[in-house]
Amino acid sequence: MKTLLLLLLFCRVSSTVKHSLIYYVTGFSGVSNLPELLVVVMADDIQTVYCDGINRILEPKVDWQKKIFENDPQQLKMHTHYCFMHYPDLFKITMFSLKQIFNQSEGVHTLQLMKGCEWDEETGENRGFMQYSYDGEDLIVFNLKTSTWIAPKPQAVSTKMKWDSDIARIKYYEKFLTQICPDWLKMFLHHGNSSLLRTALPSVSLLQKTPSSPVSCHATGFYPDRAMMFWRKDGEEIHEGVEHGEILPNHNGSFQMNVDLDISSVSPEDWRRYDCVFHLSGVEDDIITKLDETQIRTNWEKSENMTSIIIIISAVVVVVVVFAAAAGFMVHRKKQDQKAPLDNEDSSELSERLDPET
Repeated sequence: MKTLLLLLLFCRVSSTVKHSLIYYVTGFSGVSNLPELLVVVMADDIQTVYCDGINRILEPKVDWQKKIFENDPQQLKMHTHYCFMHYPDLFKITMFSLKQIFNQSEGVHTLQLMKGCEWDEETGENRGFMQYSYDGEDLIVFNLKTSTWIAPKPQAVSTKMKWDSDIARIKYYEKFLTQICPDWLKMFLHHGNSSLLRTALPSVSLLQKTPSSPVSCHATGFYPDRAMMFWRKDGEEIHEGVEHGEILPNHNGSFQMNVDLDISSVSPEDWRRYDCVFHLSGVEDDIITKLDETQIRTNWEKSENMTSIIIIISAVVVVVVVFAAAAGFMVHRKKQDQKAPLDNEDSSELSERLDPET
């Protein structure tokens, strides 16, 4: 039953392709070395716009976002208004109110807003979301189904009642989350399809630190991050002795992940029954890597190579020393041979001088 549920979950996750557009707005109080307000716009986890609302800096972070601003003045006007006017004013008022509610007169405080939408490319379903947090904890969340605010904290109840009564603002939030945001997201996907809609397959390797360590099936360089990886035995996914790693970003915008297999109880003749499977959402064919001892990249191979190098170097040194010693001995013998006749002549001459009969 557990295996069936996991397979159903795998099919559901791997068959859907979702895209997102999220606005992160962060306000600071009591921090001197940071801007008072920052806005970051993310499309499918790619930063498209950066804004410093106090110092009036609005910067497109990708080329296609620059083209959108150039070709659509309304987009530029909208982002400029929100970054330089709407959010700074809203956050100043809200921050001042929250300090009074929480009875805070000084210290460092943060107010964060996350709003945006998620669009399922296959089903066409849209999901909007909007919520505030204060000092790292959830403060108030907008319920799009009921068009009301939810206050997880008692201190936010008064804010909820005030915001619930602002019908005009609620109507705008409904329109933004259900219409404006999905339309913008689709526009971003159209202009940035080379990066947002691209698919990149990874290189997959088998790694092992020591002979007793688990074998790690490691995939790197894939995009997007909607991927799964697992070990199989005789074509069936296994879970015992398997440890899944997180999907991590690479410096170039791609991703990496790994899944480890404990081989301590696997006999050498059974290795051929195991393989590692990498699946990327939207790609039909999986990457399958057989558990093959000859294909495993290890750390101890480097140690063995280094030992071999040391042995070879030592042997060379010994040979050089032997040859040097032999050469030194030959030179010494040659000098001795050259010196010997001179010594005989000198001794003969000295004998003649000492011989009284001469």
